[in-house]
Amino acid sequence: MIQWWQILLLTLYSAYQICDELTIVSSAGSPIFAGFITGLVMGDLKTGLLIGSALQLVVLGVGTFGGASRIDATSGAVLATAFSVAKGIDPEIAISTIGVPVAGLLVYTDILGRFTTTYFAHRVDAAIERFDYKGIERNYLLGAIPWAASRALPVFLALVFGGGLVEALVTTIELPQYKWIAAGLTLAARMLPGLGFAILLHYLPLKRNLHYLAAGFGITAMLTVLYGNVSALGGAVAGIVGTLPEDAGIAFVNNFKGLSMIGIAIIGILLAVLHYNNARRTVVAPVESNVESGEIEDDEI
Repeated sequence: MIQWWQILLLTLYSAYQICDELTIVSSAGSPIFAGFITGLVMGDLKTGLLIGSALQLVVLGVGTFGGASRIDATSGAVLATAFSVAKGIDPEIAISTIGVPVAGLLVYTDILGRFTTTYFAHRVDAAIERFDYKGIERNYLLGAIPWAASRALPVFLALVFGGGLVEALVTTIELPQYKWIAAGLTLAARMLPGLGFAILLHYLPLKRNLHYLAAGFGITAMLTVLYGNVSALGGAVAGIVGTLPEDAGIAFVNNFKGLSMIGIAIIGILLAVLHYNNARRTVVAPVESNVESGEIEDDEI
C-alpha cells in the first residue's frame, strides 16, 4: 500500500518536474530521474531505475520541435514505479500496462496546461504595456500553476484512487488462463526501448556517418568481451588470494567491473575531440540540395 507521505512527495515532484523541464532544464523532468526519485521514495531504487531507464529509451527519439506536445513518459515512470513496488508487479509488465498508457493519456493534460497558461501570458503582455514589472513577475510565476497541475493532479488522483484498479489488473493477469497476456506484455516492454532507438536512428544522418555507427558498435562489442574476461580473471585472482580481507577482494573485483564503461567513455571523448577539431577546420558551405529525407540538421534544432 502506498503511504500518504509517499503520495505527497510524488505529487510534489510531479508538479516540480514539468516546471524544471520548461525553465531550469536540470534533467529532473526526465523519465530516468523520475524513476530514481520514485524508487527512492518507495524504497526500491533498483525497480525505479529499471522502469525509468526503459521509458527513457522509449522516448529517446521523440522530440518536441516548436510547440508540439509529446507523451509524458516522466509521469508514466512515476506511476509505473510506484505501483510496481506497492503491488508487487513485475517491472516489465508495469512498463507496458501502466507506464506507456499513462504517458499517452497525459498528452491531453499537457495540451490543457498549454492553453490555460495563455491567460497569464496575455496578462504579462498587458503588464508590459503599463511598465508594471511586479505584474510581469507575478503573472509569470502564476503561469507555472497550470503546468504543475497538469502533472501533479493526474498523478495524485491515480495514486489515491488507482490502487484498486491496478490490484484487480494484477490479480487477473496472474490467473493461469491469462498467463499468455503477461508473456505478451513482457515481450512488448522489452521491445519498446528498441523502438525508441529506431525512431532516433530515423532522424540521424546515418547515410553520411554509417562508419561511425559501425565503429561504435564494434568498439562497444569488443570492450564488452575484453573487460568481461578481465572481470572474470579479477574474480578468480581475488578468490585465490585467500589471505586478503574479504572487503579487499570485493574491491578488487569491482575495480575490474568498472573498466568497461571507463574504456567506452575514453573512446567517446576521443571521438568528440576529433569531431570538434574537424568542425573547426571545416569551411562553412551552402546547404546541399540532396538532404536526406527526414533528417534533422544542425540549423533546425
